[in-house]
Amino acid sequence: MRWKQSEYSGWGRVLRAEGRVARPERGAQLRAVAPLPALGNLRSYGDAALVNAGDAIDMTRMDRLIAFDAETGLLEAEAGITIGEILQIFGPKGWMPTVIPGTGFATLGGCIANDVHGKNHHSAGSFGQHVESLTLIGIDGKPRRISPKREARVFEATLGGLGQTGVIAAARIQLVRCAGGEMSVSEKRMDDLDAFIDAFERSNASYSVGWIDATARGSEAGRGILEEAEFNDDSPFAPAGKTRSVPFNAPSFAMNSLVVKAFNALYTRRIPVDGRTRDRNLADFFFPLDRIYDWNRLYGKKGFHQFQCVVPMEGAAEMLADMLNRIGRSGAASPLAVLKKMGDGRSGPMSFPMEGMTLAVDFPNREKARDLIADLEDRALAAGGRIYLAKDSLAQGRTIRAMYPDVEAFAEVANRVDPERVFETDLVKRLGLRGTS
Repeated sequence: MRWKQSEYSGWGRVLRAEGRVARPERGAQLRAVAPLPALGNLRSYGDAALVNAGDAIDMTRMDRLIAFDAETGLLEAEAGITIGEILQIFGPKGWMPTVIPGTGFATLGGCIANDVHGKNHHSAGSFGQHVESLTLIGIDGKPRRISPKREARVFEATLGGLGQTGVIAAARIQLVRCAGGEMSVSEKRMDDLDAFIDAFERSNASYSVGWIDATARGSEAGRGILEEAEFNDDSPFAPAGKTRSVPFNAPSFAMNSLVVKAFNALYTRRIPVDGRTRDRNLADFFFPLDRIYDWNRLYGKKGFHQFQCVVPMEGAAEMLADMLNRIGRSGAASPLAVLKKMGDGRSGPMSFPMEGMTLAVDFPNREKARDLIADLEDRALAAGGRIYLAKDSLAQGRTIRAMYPDVEAFAEVANRVDPERVFETDLVKRLGLRGTS
């Protein structure tokens, strides 16, 4: 194993880091370089996994399966394996992760460190709620097993804890039965935000997600497409379709307001007025953008920001309508805008989910977008909501500390197990999540 001087970034490609990175392939190699901050596949958007001017560990070669109980669905695996790989391996065996994020390239360790959620959060909660135990390497460089019964506070602080309690080397997670290899997906046009929220409230679907036309405003604000999905029972498991690559950075005009409006209009009209139902294989349903490799290049060399907030259900319609009208008037949004209903499931003090509605919108990295996102963050705070740290690249520490009332309890645990702040990353420093040094 060798060290490599690397320059790397989050998925948004706005914030960057440079430093030495080790890439261990065996447990002994990992223990030899720990303790250091751990990196996964760098699918968080901002600086959650960046360590500028410092050393870090690339965990992507630590991707082995350790044990699996075919009767109960309990899986133990190294932290570098991806969610997509778990689905491809165990889907044909009738099992899948209980919670699946929007990309299959997210690593197991990254899903835990960010307590990710999926299209079934309203019923299944967040990823960390299905973690039975963890193998954690602390500042002494020694692996140890932690769980809700063993070092419970450290375990809880690790779920959604952004890697601040140590290196997640492996985890035992509970898989769920996979009833078929395809999803039966119902797609319906939604005329406005009220229709969207009402449809989410009435939905009994196992999985649901909405695409929003973020260029619309006024009476059309919040229009889009609702997807509701169930397993197509006993359907054969099929691998993901062929991928395409974006070979170069797109020019700046590729995401101008006229192009985005035209794309959104075409994307809406692809769904008949009366809706439609179609079958999709699991990978294409859960990871719709993964078939476009390096799709972040579509935003050009300056990169992009994502704003994702969740606001309580009470008052959500009014607050989200206000946000969408501001986004629509700005002309700054991209075609990627998502609406979901969330339940109350969350795992740790820094976990993002809360019961309500979550809105996520991508913005090319331009000054007016940065100003708009700052305004949207203030409005999310005023509504009693919060923003998702896995997506953040712009927030202020005071805002985040107000949104996450358990941040002091989290900092107490992190600083106790890591008093020298060995595991502190750029985001944690920027937001002061562990207090001042």
